[in-house]
Amino acid sequence: MQLAGIDLAWRSNKNPTALAIGSLKGNELELTAIAKDLFGIAPIVTYLNNLPDLYGIAIDGPLIIENSSGQRKCETLIGQEYGSRHASCHTSNLTLFPKADSVQLSRTLLSQGFQHLGATTGRWQLECYPHPALIELLNLKVRHPYKKGSVSTKRRGQCELAEYLLSLAESPVLRLSIPDVLSQPLGQSHIDSLTGTSLKQNEDILDAMVCLYVAGLYAIGTSDQVFGDAVDGYIYVPRVKCI
Repeated sequence: MQLAGIDLAWRSNKNPTALAIGSLKGNELELTAIAKDLFGIAPIVTYLNNLPDLYGIAIDGPLIIENSSGQRKCETLIGQEYGSRHASCHTSNLTLFPKADSVQLSRTLLSQGFQHLGATTGRWQLECYPHPALIELLNLKVRHPYKKGSVSTKRRGQCELAEYLLSLAESPVLRLSIPDVLSQPLGQSHIDSLTGTSLKQNEDILDAMVCLYVAGLYAIGTSDQVFGDAVDGYIYVPRVKCI
């Protein structure tokens, strides 16, 4: 079973999107490919369409936006549950994002048979959010700080997140196998050499790996919670300790 994790840029024509592809066999998820520097929705869809036997996709981005103002209900619920742990959501609505790339991507995938949260009916897609997912699967007290701060702080945060991801190779829930040929984004010396755009690009790749792992957890049916619904918008969060 092939799965994909997508760290989708909010404005994908101007900012690059990263993808992580994996193969799930039993309780082992092997990273098989990384794609970066994809601009716009069309190249993402083309890339996914060229993957044989793609079964499920986890996407970091608001896939369903129906509210004209304020937050989606799922975003408010995430804030109530994880706000004290510094993992609230950005606000999505039709005023801010009248033609959101994420919604366009989701609708295209839906037309191709990827149903929302549809693991029991065939191919599926789901919206995920790395911050609360990492809190749960890594058993963290608060959100992991790998996105904010100085360059040195971001580097240190990425190195720590990379160590966490590598440690999932021994997870009793879902083992994450990362071959050497794809391990560069997790290497400390590599991360320590990055600045500016290249550092942000590496962050995107790590986020895509997190999304891929969330897809794997969903596929094997671990404990979870869905905030919101597939009518007005939802966010899927695994509720299982993987380390």
